[in-house]
Amino acid sequence: MASLLLRGAALASSSFVSGKIRTLDRLSRRSLLPIRSMANAADNAFQKVQIQRDDTVFDAYVVGKEHAPGIVVLQEWWGVDFEVKNHALKISQLGTGYRALIPDLYRGKVGLDVAEAQHLMDGLDWQGAIKDIRASINWLKARGSAKVGVAGFCMGGALSIASGVLIPEVDAVVAFYGTPSSELADPSLIKAPVQAHFGELDSFVGFSDITAAKALEAKLKSSGVPFEVHMYPGIAHAFMNSSPEGIQRRKTMGINDEDYAAVNVAWSRFESWMSKYLCSA
Repeated sequence: MASLLLRGAALASSSFVSGKIRTLDRLSRRSLLPIRSMANAADNAFQKVQIQRDDTVFDAYVVGKEHAPGIVVLQEWWGVDFEVKNHALKISQLGTGYRALIPDLYRGKVGLDVAEAQHLMDGLDWQGAIKDIRASINWLKARGSAKVGVAGFCMGGALSIASGVLIPEVDAVVAFYGTPSSELADPSLIKAPVQAHFGELDSFVGFSDITAAKALEAKLKSSGVPFEVHMYPGIAHAFMNSSPEGIQRRKTMGINDEDYAAVNVAWSRFESWMSKYLCSA
């Protein structure tokens, strides 16, 4: 696989790059089955909106109660696909309800296999993505969400932590198996309460493995903000992707573990965290 080099300012995590390359080199020797146009029962629940920032307009997908606390949900490297919509729909139904919004950071493009997802992430303008996230937060706040959190998965997990550092309007962060590069954001400077989740067997060295989780924890300790870092034993990367399609895709990537109990624990922790920081006065 080609290296994950970002164009312009090199904002991708170099450790994520090397870990991903090692994993994807193994995958390149297999026959990967692309996920093609899977029907998503969640699709009809979403309202498609357009959000302006600077001189750019981008699409976003919104679900949940109006005027409820908001949560911006950030995609994995695949793009806005069936699984991130599953996550956003789940989030909208937690507790007394949230308004979940997915900004389309790839502008309508979705990776149908590993190579395509890599190509899309190669071309991501990470600073522009931060601007998209900030515009999404402010869109929700302008429409009745008094507080807004950010939650993300893999690439989106890294961006969610970066958002807590770079976007003053963020009220809470939950990150799943992703940490930002030092060029993008320093977690020791984070200003929003943050909860992070990692799989013990995650092989993406320096990005979402145990080493990365411990390094993040050390940075968060020095930040002075409330934080939690949770490690889930016996499971690997992207363990929250528990739909049949998500499990199939993980298996094509050589990730075969399934632990629904861990997924349920993670969602429970997520709900408690967001409720504490978004639903209180």
